[in-house]
Amino acid sequence: MQKLFIAGLFSLMASLAIAQTGLMKYRVSKTSWNADSLGNHRAVVQVTSKGTVAKVEVPWRRRDAAPENKGVIVVDAQTNKVIQNQKSADFTRASGTIYFEPTSGPGMYYIYYMPYHLKGTYYPSTIYLPVTEHATDGWLREMNTTKNLADAHAVAIESVDAFNQFDPMEVIATQQETAALVAKNASAPFLVFPEDRMHPIRMTGDLPYRWIQKGPSLSFKDTTDKGENFAFQLGLFAQRSALSDVKVLFSDLKSTTGAVIPESALACINNTGVNWIGQPESFKVNVPKGQVQALWCTVAVPENAKPGLYKGKATITTADAGAKTVQIQLKVTPRLAKDHGVDEPWKQTRLAWLNSTLAEKNTVIKPYTPLKKSGNTIDLLGRAFQVAKTGLPGQVESFFTTRMTSIGDSGRNLLTEPVHFHFTKTNGKQIAFTSGKLQYTQISEGTVAWTVDNQSAELDMLVGGSLEFDGFVNYTVKVTALQDVELSNVSLHLPMVPAASKYIMGLGYEGQQTPATVDWKWQVATKNQDGAWLGDVNAGLQYSLRDEHYVRPLNTNFYLQKPLLLPVSWGNEGKGGIKMGMKGAAYLVDNYTGARRLRKGDTLYFNFRLLITPFHTLDTKDHFANRYIHKYLNTDTARALGATVINIHQGTPINPYINYPFIRTRQMKAYIDSAHRDGMKVKIYNTVRELSNRAYELPALFSLGHEIYSAGKGGGYSWLREHLDQDYIAAWYTPEEKDAAIVNSGMSRWHNYYVEGMNWLTKNIGIDGVYLDDVAFDRDIMKRVKRVLTTGNHPGLIDLHSASQYDKADGFINSAMLYMELFPYLNRLWFGEKFDYENTSSDYYLTEMSGIPFGLMGEMLEGDGNPWRGMVYGMTDRLLWSKTADPRPLWKQWDSFGIGTAEMIGYWATDNPVTTNNPKVPATIYQKKGKVLIAIASWAPKVTEVRLRINWKALGLDPDRVTLQAPRIEKFQEEKTFDPNGTIPVQPGKGWLLELSQH
Repeated sequence: MQKLFIAGLFSLMASLAIAQTGLMKYRVSKTSWNADSLGNHRAVVQVTSKGTVAKVEVPWRRRDAAPENKGVIVVDAQTNKVIQNQKSADFTRASGTIYFEPTSGPGMYYIYYMPYHLKGTYYPSTIYLPVTEHATDGWLREMNTTKNLADAHAVAIESVDAFNQFDPMEVIATQQETAALVAKNASAPFLVFPEDRMHPIRMTGDLPYRWIQKGPSLSFKDTTDKGENFAFQLGLFAQRSALSDVKVLFSDLKSTTGAVIPESALACINNTGVNWIGQPESFKVNVPKGQVQALWCTVAVPENAKPGLYKGKATITTADAGAKTVQIQLKVTPRLAKDHGVDEPWKQTRLAWLNSTLAEKNTVIKPYTPLKKSGNTIDLLGRAFQVAKTGLPGQVESFFTTRMTSIGDSGRNLLTEPVHFHFTKTNGKQIAFTSGKLQYTQISEGTVAWTVDNQSAELDMLVGGSLEFDGFVNYTVKVTALQDVELSNVSLHLPMVPAASKYIMGLGYEGQQTPATVDWKWQVATKNQDGAWLGDVNAGLQYSLRDEHYVRPLNTNFYLQKPLLLPVSWGNEGKGGIKMGMKGAAYLVDNYTGARRLRKGDTLYFNFRLLITPFHTLDTKDHFANRYIHKYLNTDTARALGATVINIHQGTPINPYINYPFIRTRQMKAYIDSAHRDGMKVKIYNTVRELSNRAYELPALFSLGHEIYSAGKGGGYSWLREHLDQDYIAAWYTPEEKDAAIVNSGMSRWHNYYVEGMNWLTKNIGIDGVYLDDVAFDRDIMKRVKRVLTTGNHPGLIDLHSASQYDKADGFINSAMLYMELFPYLNRLWFGEKFDYENTSSDYYLTEMSGIPFGLMGEMLEGDGNPWRGMVYGMTDRLLWSKTADPRPLWKQWDSFGIGTAEMIGYWATDNPVTTNNPKVPATIYQKKGKVLIAIASWAPKVTEVRLRINWKALGLDPDRVTLQAPRIEKFQEEKTFDPNGTIPVQPGKGWLLELSQH
């Protein structure tokens, strides 16, 4: 219904434009054609007399540059055959002349301009047909004589569909028309063209012909409903000179009866807003000479507004070109808009979401518990954090057991001594600080924050720290020189307990056992690396080094286009780095800067962040109960296949457009309702990293410069090239839906929209969660998303898929490192394309893929994973992601054994009652009363035979009354019985799932 409405809307707009221009009919074709060979646009030409040569001038008014370099295809509409005898002449952006042979005599002919073909599939390039000539010499001679010309004229410009149509806002004014407009208004430094929300301004380098017809104006009239998020535009044309610091100021809107819509209800999103953590922000708008700028304005019409005509003003001010005042007349109808009109996003009602603060309050999210402060120790779920007198970490403890399924009574220290700085002068002496009073600035269930001012004669070090309920610790360390000082080095020391530093990720190391020494240097141009994770399965720390200039880089194929900024403090023009190794009783992490000189008054920020892992215990019952199918199919079919959760990818009939699931919502709701009736849950693909070109708000978002979209070289699919200024990064393209995405810029107000969108989908469509396909947002947004997804007892399931980021295009960052700050709110990992399940170690499986050291469990993807190794971590592949992905035989065995009520005890647990005599063939068990399921898998290079080492007492089994059997599992193992005291042969890269039961 929505799609039909939008198509009708475009057709209505086109009809209005036809009536207005009187020059050329612009319409959507009633017949379809293959756009990926003929292009998206054609001129319809009527030949009315006989002749061997037809000459037609097409006033196409094109916005693309250099049309003279693009060829055309002429087709005889009566035979549908391409006409070879044709020649192009005098191509300009305003018009083009085409000669062709009217092969069927009088009748209709089509001239396809901008024909192209695509090179590549999911990241295509659009290759436009160059100017080519296939005409015969004889026909060309006839053309030049002009004696046998047939009468021909262009009757319409047609687009292949409404979405590709240029009319009315992309039909350009000619140079002559624009010059005449400028001459007529020569005294004005800039012109204003108010526009309603249904005609989004799309061009910055050209005026639309619509504006030539209407002319500039200083008045705007429109109609809205009570309670509606109303939007309109003020188009600026900097005709005489560049405009700087453009602002829009509003007055109250008043009715003749004295009713008021207050000035505070009006805003210009180009000028002001609220960032993703609720902080007010402002934006500077500059308009280059000769350019167009759309200023999008919003009006939060009060729900109790009295119907009537409201009048007020919008004053556009500039720093150097004066001001203009636009008179606003807004008629408010008696109708009350439902939910502020956001159910009709094509009316731009959701632009108000850009400044949303929904779910920002740092309330505790399950399963986490409120923070409890006692003295300078803060307790959180499974962990404790002690603040030292300097304000830096004094001690970190973990109470998670090595099984990772429970929290114990005794803690495990991560530090051998408090974290500390060394400021070393060139004479070798350390600067000694005196710590001031430790002051707690916030004590709440979700956050505890503190400050300490550490002083010396040379430097002042103001430490500000905060701990949140999930184990995130943020430090701002402001160092100010009180006098000139020469430093040979600045170091931040993290003295880790060696046993709590068993594994490492980051700094160029994939998940592995921590090496004896690490020597790393900053290389931000090519390496997305600024810290590491060090830990054991039940205790660890991730840390990253930052300064006040930190900006989140791009990821997922685009890191090199927007890399990390080298921290001024830590990087020190490339002198800084990180060294690790044993020093005394500690595995010392030394984050150093090298030599530098500070002048009196100089300030540096040595900021850093910590994540205390694990975040929570493993929820094995939930993991084994929620069985995912990753395919759009009938819900009853999915249920019959044994799935309980359906993941709906983008590019599917109910979720066709990437990261914009707001167009086929009626169909999506019907599907989800059907799933719920069948006792199933549905999660949809929706993330932030790139955004579909189908987004209704796209023109408004582009009016914000590069706040929402990254700068780039343009290109990509034809729609992007034909409808956007070429300053973006083209992203994923879905051929089936002709959906072309554009890369987002990083953290921005679009994340506020994203949170609101998730809330709307949960409340109105009934989604049970979200499937994240790599992510371009931080933990603040993830917390907000989790809150809205779980509002009203909704399940709020979140699983994260990532392709391995450990490659050149992604800056060699480990996916787990990149996304660890999001892990506290995930239900499952799915790592992913380019992950190697065959040639990586068990340490890599444990740290990089399984999620277990962080309280998560996962699934496998690339090549359907390795089922034997996967079962050691409770992982399978995901049903129907590929044609061969089928974990159902293992699911059947799970149900037969009753794995959902068993306790998982991994090989990493210090009290695992079942081990093997070969460390390259680890064993994980699933224990129930009277029986045990034993998963073993081999990382040994050759066929090996192993023996089980069994603690019978811990299992509660009588060794004289047990059987050890491998049940038959399709595509996994044949049925076989083993002697519990004997040897078990294991093939390389494979294993067994053995049931040990007492008879």
